[in-house]
Amino acid sequence: MPLTHCFLKLRVEQGVIIKSDAVICPVCGNPDTEVFLNRRHAPVHQNLLMVSHEDARNITRDDIAMAVCNKCGFVFNQTFNPALLEYGSNYDSTQACSPHFSEHLDKLVTYLLSEKGVNESRIVEVGCGDGAFLRQLVAGGTKNQGRGFDPGYGGPLNEFDGKLIFDRCFYGPDCAGISADFVVIRHVLEHVQDPLVLLQTVRKAVDASENGQVFIEMPCVEWILRNGASWNFFYEYCTLFSADSLATAMQISGFNVDKVQHVFGGQYLWVEASPSRTEMVVDYNPEAMLELTRAFSISTKRTLEAKVEEIRLLAAKGKVALWGGGAKGATFANEVDPVGDLIDCVVDINPRKQGYFLPGTGHPIVSYRELPVRGVTDVILMNSNYRDEVLSLLKAAQVCINLVG
Repeated sequence: MPLTHCFLKLRVEQGVIIKSDAVICPVCGNPDTEVFLNRRHAPVHQNLLMVSHEDARNITRDDIAMAVCNKCGFVFNQTFNPALLEYGSNYDSTQACSPHFSEHLDKLVTYLLSEKGVNESRIVEVGCGDGAFLRQLVAGGTKNQGRGFDPGYGGPLNEFDGKLIFDRCFYGPDCAGISADFVVIRHVLEHVQDPLVLLQTVRKAVDASENGQVFIEMPCVEWILRNGASWNFFYEYCTLFSADSLATAMQISGFNVDKVQHVFGGQYLWVEASPSRTEMVVDYNPEAMLELTRAFSISTKRTLEAKVEEIRLLAAKGKVALWGGGAKGATFANEVDPVGDLIDCVVDINPRKQGYFLPGTGHPIVSYRELPVRGVTDVILMNSNYRDEVLSLLKAAQVCINLVG
């Protein structure tokens, strides 16, 4: 993807023309943007498997400058450099190890097959990960054909007698000629610096289909801002949308927005869209996002200071762990305990991550079964959506611990 476009803006101050660089919004081309979150020397990856404490501490870093567009409400990292990222076999962001998240995926599959008529169809999934979601859409008697794109995919390239094909590459403009009836983009758009390029490519892919549709699931920036969850802003997420700004981007890309809703406890956006056959009228509704980002920029420092104090009080009584070794946990740890003197370890139920180290801080990633041996007394839960699941796991393992969050 190309680097964010910049242009030279001239303004007059006391009769003197001053030159200054301004960043154009990648969605609507507007130069009027506001930075609401700055973070220096942040790890560029949150989900790389770091084999040693030293490697984790020495991970590539860059600055983050999250900005909001005053015209369309789009949120993006102005300093993002895709050349710093490495998506490959040592990258693991899977959430399928969680029964709660797997239940969410199963409901989506059932919804698409039963209510959206995804049957006898050509399906493309952009950023398919390990292929589990696409595999469910093609398995059984659906008569669907699937094609998944992901540079980190490690499984067989051909399954179900050729009904399911995987490509170990990014989905880009050269893929527009691969026709599809349905395109699924789950938790990918937030990693794409120029979202219109991807959306317009998908628009071409479904253009020839009589009932072509695109389904998108991604984090909701409104939820992040309203909950003061600054640890949901990290380098891998260079692009974030609200319901309104995503609708705007879809319209600019030539889609009718058929449905927008919040799912997974409000944390995600789910969008359904179809190619427009007429000239689009684009709606711009930035007001709510401007209000939220301005309030967030004022409160975020106090929120983090309160979290640090909370952890200090817990650590004064016993060892503290985080539950969640994904992007949220990695970002939170880097913000509240960058040198690793407050938090003992990080728990993740993904067995592939256990034994590795958290990018940036070097905290060890362990199984929850190790907590008693390590003497951990308190665990901070990074996502309250998983509270019941975590309590159930701890009870089954007879691990008695104070769960915070």
